[in-house]
This record gives sequence, structure tokens and C-alpha cells, in this order.
Amino acid sequence: MAQVVFEGGATVVEVDPEYDSLDEQMIGAFCELLLRAVATAEPPALVIDLSRTRFIGSSFLGVLMRAWKRLRDRDGRMAICCVPSNCAEVLRVSKLDSVWNIYPTRDEAVREVVQASCK
Repeated sequence: MAQVVFEGGATVVEVDPEYDSLDEQMIGAFCELLLRAVATAEPPALVIDLSRTRFIGSSFLGVLMRAWKRLRDRDGRMAICCVPSNCAEVLRVSKLDSVWNIYPTRDEAVREVVQASCK
């Protein structure tokens, strides 16, 4: 299961390798967890840590998009960090790397979303 932690003023969702699967039940559970994190994040600053993820597909991207839209409705900020190269390629090809800021480290992502949410 993914874990949600509060770190440096941001809500961080650590995505586990089990979400590499395209299994609908797993994606549904992740969606519930992520949307709950978005609804309760205070401040509305969210970081998605993909350091343990090896594959992302369209269902996963759809979940991220839903979360981002709900966070945006709260005037929140979202960033993605620690993206493996094959996952970065999926984000690039889908042009989602221009929607979300992507950072090489979790510390950078947390610092940036917290600063952006304070403006």
C-alpha cells in the first residue's frame, strides 16, 4: 500500500512498487488513498514520490490527474519527485511533465510545493 506522510509542511505520498500493476483493484485503492490525502492536506501542498515505482500506465496517470484537479480546486500545489527514467519517459510522451513540476529529490519537491502554496 502507498503511504502518506507529512514532511516539511507538505503531504507526501510514497507510491509502493505494487502499483506497477495495471490491476483495477490496486488502482482503485490507490485512487481512494490519494484523493483522501488531497482532501485533508493542510496546507494543500502534495508531493508524489515515485522512487520505488518502476512502471506507470494510463490508469495511474488518470488517478494523478484527478488528484491534481481536486488539489487545484483548493488552490494547492502538486509536484512529483524521484521519477525513474522509464516513468519519466511516460510523463514526457504524455506531456504531463509540463503540467506538474518534477524534481530529482524529495527535499526539493517538498520545499518548492510548500513555498508555492504560501504565495
